[in-house]
Amino acid sequence: MSQIKEEILNLSKRVEKELKPIFENIEKISEINSEKVLDAFQNCNLSDMHFNTSTGYGICEPGRDKVEEIYAKVFKTEDALVRVQLISGTHALAITLSGLLRPEDTMLSITGAPYDTLQTVIGISKEESKSSLKTYGIKYEQIELLENDFDIEAIRARLSRQDVKLVEIQRSRGYSTRKSLSIEKIERAIKAIREVNKEVIIMVDNCYGEFVEEKEPTEVGADIAVGSLMKNLGAGIATSGAYIVGRADLIELCAERLTAPGIGKEIGPSLNQNSLILKGLFFAPSVVASAVKTMIFASKMLEELGFDVEPKYDELRTDIVQTIKLGSEEKLIKFCQGIQKASPIDSNVIPEPSDMAGYDNKIIMAAGTFTQGSTIELSCDGPIREPFIAYMQGGLTYEYGKIGILRAITDMLEK
Repeated sequence: MSQIKEEILNLSKRVEKELKPIFENIEKISEINSEKVLDAFQNCNLSDMHFNTSTGYGICEPGRDKVEEIYAKVFKTEDALVRVQLISGTHALAITLSGLLRPEDTMLSITGAPYDTLQTVIGISKEESKSSLKTYGIKYEQIELLENDFDIEAIRARLSRQDVKLVEIQRSRGYSTRKSLSIEKIERAIKAIREVNKEVIIMVDNCYGEFVEEKEPTEVGADIAVGSLMKNLGAGIATSGAYIVGRADLIELCAERLTAPGIGKEIGPSLNQNSLILKGLFFAPSVVASAVKTMIFASKMLEELGFDVEPKYDELRTDIVQTIKLGSEEKLIKFCQGIQKASPIDSNVIPEPSDMAGYDNKIIMAAGTFTQGSTIELSCDGPIREPFIAYMQGGLTYEYGKIGILRAITDMLEK
């Protein structure tokens, strides 16, 4: 480790000893989720034939259908839509919302403002789109979190009026300063919703949260959950795609929005992705555990060096994201450049802030990744706005993640 300062190496050895009990608990969660995935593969009778692909229309392709059967089994849902034609988490969320909502329907976010790109989809960002939900007459309301937890009383009061079609819960923090939400808190909110409104659709944006805990939102009452294969469940192996899991009637509506009314799930070629999607899911519990361990290690190291981090190393983890409040544009840029320099691909590239579609602020993104935009791989990004927070995530293996963090810290301190 010639590129790492000796004092940083010595600190890392002490930190790892302190983290050993926390790491052991993460490995237990990984084992539970690994068994869940293995059981799904076996119960669905996955065969070598299911790795075969289709082209063209991809009508009733056995391999693609088997992938979706396995996803439904893992998430304990009636059905699933897992497609390479779903390009990102934002795309999958946009398909879900536009598939389930109709003009004059009301969507209610109970976790405050959603992620930046979803705000554009809804029609509440500064960057207006002529294709937003708002332009189709879909209404939007939100209830702020109360001290990083759901405002149950406000939620009960609003939903007792029975005119909300869909409730949206964003599990991860996005580009905000709030904490991510645990399955326990989500379950408590869902129970409160059902006490006053049994018909409203409960949708969870599950991005960054899969396999971090022992259960998924659909196991505690969510009607539908959405996520990207560029994040946890792709495990750095799937090269494209996203998923939507939930009630069969809701999945069909989403499928008809993705393809065409009356066609739904029947078409959509897998384009040689079945093996990669399934292999990604198979490795995901272990890779997610590595990413969580990497972020806990980073949190403890940076806290020891005087940085303001969230969550702290010993807090409950509900997603793979670690934030570092850097306080200035210059420090945010330098930290992201340090992560890029420590990456396996494009380590010679120097990232700079730039405008990006769907965001109101300039964004800096460091991602020397095997798959473009993969945030289960060690990466770091952030909007150029106060209080200048770096959002770091990923790590395909703990060993690579640890080395990357140590090199990034060394580079940042030298600058």
